[in-house]
Amino acid sequence: MALMFTDLPLEELRAYSPALVEPEGLDAFWSETLEQARAAAFAPVIAPASSPIFEIVIEDLEFSGFAGDPIRAWISRPRTGEPRPAVIEYVGYGGGRGLPGEHLKWAASGYVHILMDTRGQGSTWGSGGHTPDPHGSDGAVPGVMTRGILDPAQYYYRRMFTDAVRLVETAAGLEGVDRERIAVTGGSQGGGTAIAAAALSPLVSAVMPDVPFLCDFPRSIVKTPGAPFTEITRYLSIHRDASDQVLRTLSHFDGAILARRVTAPALFSVALMDEIVLPGSVFAAYNALRSADKSIEVYQYNGHEGGGHHQWLRQVAWLAERFGAA
Repeated sequence: MALMFTDLPLEELRAYSPALVEPEGLDAFWSETLEQARAAAFAPVIAPASSPIFEIVIEDLEFSGFAGDPIRAWISRPRTGEPRPAVIEYVGYGGGRGLPGEHLKWAASGYVHILMDTRGQGSTWGSGGHTPDPHGSDGAVPGVMTRGILDPAQYYYRRMFTDAVRLVETAAGLEGVDRERIAVTGGSQGGGTAIAAAALSPLVSAVMPDVPFLCDFPRSIVKTPGAPFTEITRYLSIHRDASDQVLRTLSHFDGAILARRVTAPALFSVALMDEIVLPGSVFAAYNALRSADKSIEVYQYNGHEGGGHHQWLRQVAWLAERFGAA
């Protein structure tokens, strides 16, 4: 738990809107990336998961991500009452999808819940992951923040964000999913990924990022005291002449730039004692949204854990107001 506020006063945060430079050809970059992924796609494969839980259906999903790479996810759904709205959840940094049945709250509330595994992660906390990242990179700091960081086409988050969008597209075609009611959510890295998915897919009907990571890179990499933003500063301490190249790459994935393309209803959360994701970076993305319907929950005395179950209860009520009964 942090011991003090880590950023600007709240009234300044609410107005914080950095003049981030958008890279030339950003829309074309993502359009071409997604078209290539779709061209390489295979049909999703769904199999029953091995679990003692029987009141909720749990399935193992393998879908086609970046470059046709196989990506895993868990589907958890009520046994009756189809079709239903879907909540797609992305995982925080270093985590994976875990074991079947670990995440049942959304399914128990009437939604089809789809939890995406994170390629090349899943070995830092939780119960593990099941999706490798078959693409290499030049030398990098341990972690994924600097993998391929000298070239947007090779950067790790090009692959992961593409996986996230392809999961939205896959979910929209699944039996039992109401394609008109698809929400994306996640905490930290998962929140930053939810922003990217909402920016890059018109199929997203609501976005709920919690303490979202991967926003306002130019400020975050010099101001944030805790990892993983510090992976980038550590890299630049060795590659002293690469800062311009690195910042250009990161601008293709910055949630505060991609948020300019988000029009879906949005519910954010931010914690003012967060040492991993500075509050200013969250407000940079939130203030950049084009959504007419947006709100942000502020947890003054919390660190990166944010609002926890309190925020989930807020999400459930907020989503019901927009999607109706699940």
